[in-house]
Formats: sequence, structure tokens, C-alpha cells
Amino acid sequence: VQLQASGGGLVQAGGSLRLSCAASGLNLGYYAVGWFRQAPGKEREWVSCISNSDDRTSYVDSVKGRFTLSRDVAKNTVYLQINGLKPEDTANYHCAVPRLSLIGDQRSTAAKDYVTWGQGTLVTVSS
Repeated sequence: VQLQASGGGLVQAGGSLRLSCAASGLNLGYYAVGWFRQAPGKEREWVSCISNSDDRTSYVDSVKGRFTLSRDVAKNTVYLQINGLKPEDTANYHCAVPRLSLIGDQRSTAAKDYVTWGQGTLVTVSS
């Protein structure tokens, strides 16, 4: 079981990126998927998550209106579209999934609820 995050890079403020979280060994269509980020010298921060049951999404207030999380079941991939990038978005972004459950909405903002993590993709935003 593996999650592979990609799509990070160096962009100017105001730019856009699309981060991908591709899975192998599991069907992402059955899982809630969360994105977290960690900036240098700061604690890990929950960013967004998508429901396993109905694809409803949640976002931390600082990214609402700029970040969009979506799922492509055929590609077994979740995408985090990031627009209007700000220098404070600079961080290593990780995707993660909780234990599989077919009952209820498994979205969570707590890192402890996620058991499989990708290696992260670095987003750097210059001012």
C-alpha cells in the first residue's frame, strides 16, 4: 500500500499548482483522503479532506476559496488544485488515508486518524 504525492514546485505568489495523490495497493474510491502540510519550523497543519461516502470536501479557513479537492476514481488519484498561492502556503504537502471503513463519513482533521501517508511534495511560493 502506497500513496505518492506529486505536483509541487516553485511558483510566484498568485500562481497555481495541482497536487496529485496517487494510490497503489488500495482503491482510493473507498477512502476518505486528507491533505496536510508542514512548513519549516512549524507544526503539521490539516489542509483539506474528501469524504469516502459522498465526496464532500472540507478545508481549513485559510485556504477556502483557493484550494479545491477532487477525486478521479478511474485514475485512483485525488487532486488538490491550488490557486492564488501565497508565500504562507509554502510547505511540504502530504496526503493520507485513514483505516478503511464502509460506514459513515471518515473525514477527519486530526493527523492521528490517518494511518497511511505519502512522502510529501514541496510547494514553495515566492513573493
